[in-house]
Amino acid sequence: MSTARFNPIKLLSGRLEKLVEGRLWLKVLLGLAAGILLGLLLGPNLGWASKPTVNAITAWLALPGQIFLALIQMIVVPLVMASIVRGLASNNNPDALKKIGLVAIVFILLTTACATAIGISFGQFIQPGSHVNASDLLDFELQPITPTGAFPSIAELPDKMLTIFPSNPMASMVSGEMLQVILFSAVLGFALLAIPAKQAQPLFDLLGALQEVSMRVVSWAMQLAPFAVFGLITKLVANLGLDVLGGMLLYVVTVLLGLACMMLIYLGIAIIISRESIVSFASHLKELLLLAFSTSSSAAVMPLSLKVAEDNLKIDPSVARFVIPLGATINMTGTALYQGVATVFLAQVFHVDLSFASYLFVISMAVAASIGSPATPGAGIVILSMVLEGVGIPAAGVALLLGVDRVLDMCRTAVNVLGDVVTCIIAEKALPTPEAQVYTQP
Repeated sequence: MSTARFNPIKLLSGRLEKLVEGRLWLKVLLGLAAGILLGLLLGPNLGWASKPTVNAITAWLALPGQIFLALIQMIVVPLVMASIVRGLASNNNPDALKKIGLVAIVFILLTTACATAIGISFGQFIQPGSHVNASDLLDFELQPITPTGAFPSIAELPDKMLTIFPSNPMASMVSGEMLQVILFSAVLGFALLAIPAKQAQPLFDLLGALQEVSMRVVSWAMQLAPFAVFGLITKLVANLGLDVLGGMLLYVVTVLLGLACMMLIYLGIAIIISRESIVSFASHLKELLLLAFSTSSSAAVMPLSLKVAEDNLKIDPSVARFVIPLGATINMTGTALYQGVATVFLAQVFHVDLSFASYLFVISMAVAASIGSPATPGAGIVILSMVLEGVGIPAAGVALLLGVDRVLDMCRTAVNVLGDVVTCIIAEKALPTPEAQVYTQP
């Protein structure tokens, strides 16, 4: 199918590029610092305002943040769907595309499992939970939990596999079941390749318009990013205070060390394959990672990820346009690492002994749940709840993590986005020869 009439998604990111040039990342960091300062002034440590007054002020300050999250969650399904379908349909070499997809998915699964194992290892080595007493932080009403997660039996596997095929694609989109949305989008993209271009053109036009509309909504959301971060961080610090945050400091450090380790692994892989210096590679990604950090959403920065991959790193457009949307949805290595640390941390806090089989369960659940999670802020907490139930850790323990989750969410999203770009570099090596690439740049 000819793509000469259609601009790639990177050309729809002009507004995001203007935001980068306008130092959006710096405004976000200033909002973060101002939010922490105001939160301390309103917090319980100084006691300058009553609790009802603080709640009222922070609720209004957090409103832009809630609108930001709602906009991203509202648009992520149509954006991912349109991007994947058009990325597939714009490539006339299905064999190369299959190989690219297989390499990308295998790399994502391996790095996600590796990240979870790293998180578990750091948690076991540093032992952050042994320095925290849950009763000192929150008043839990702990109830014994029977593990509900388990590996399916051989007889149950066919039914489990069948659930990833959407019997009602619209229902999957409404409920945000991203794995089913991706599968439906892939089928639709390959179907567009299989029919004459003249018949496929109207749907291709429609998806192009949907993509552009989705990007416009993303650009609106990005305008709110500094105010969103300011309000959400203010509410976080004002409601919790320094005592609670201080008690969780070792846990935060453990997660950050694990994320730094995963980032170094990604950088090492990228530098070895691309043969580019670490300074040059980091300079290409600086603005992208800062925006990913500030927005806490792989989907929000997906157009900028495409632009960096195609323009700065010279990734083949047919690879970038397929792998980046796919990675923004299923590549959650930072989230998986966080889940590994959090599970070990809460097990230590509540004195739950985890066996080797439990750790294997945590790794497999983190991989499976991360693949199906939305690329939106806060998804990691939802996934973690599923993992905790499977190993018998009290679900109330999630409340311990909510206080610091926003900051960690920002950090792990930056690792996720870096993983998307590195996956592109890996997947491009799957292209057989330059002659086999039939993509024509508009």
